[in-house]
Amino acid sequence: MQVYHPLDDVTFHAANPYAYPLEVTEYGRILRFALLPGQVVREHMAPQSPVYLLVLKGKGLLSGGDDNEELCGVNTLITLEPGEMHTIRAQDEELIFLAFLHGSSIA
Repeated sequence: MQVYHPLDDVTFHAANPYAYPLEVTEYGRILRFALLPGQVVREHMAPQSPVYLLVLKGKGLLSGGDDNEELCGVNTLITLEPGEMHTIRAQDEELIFLAFLHGSSIA
């Protein structure tokens, strides 16, 4: 069993969003994203895995495969299908969220 406190010791990078791997195994990954206001996680996808995002702090605009932007705040859970393109942009405050990927080991 592993216990994580995902809001402890969060690091932000001035130039780009920072994705910190909380756990990486052959079964999947848990990444903690930390964005400063206005930072953007560029459009990308996970071709072999669904992606589950859980917002822990702040607000962001998420755009999924349908190109609609959705404002996401604390306790918002977003699910994305394998291969679904998505991007997320922090609003006017720090944004911290977790990304859970199944079966996506070190890549």
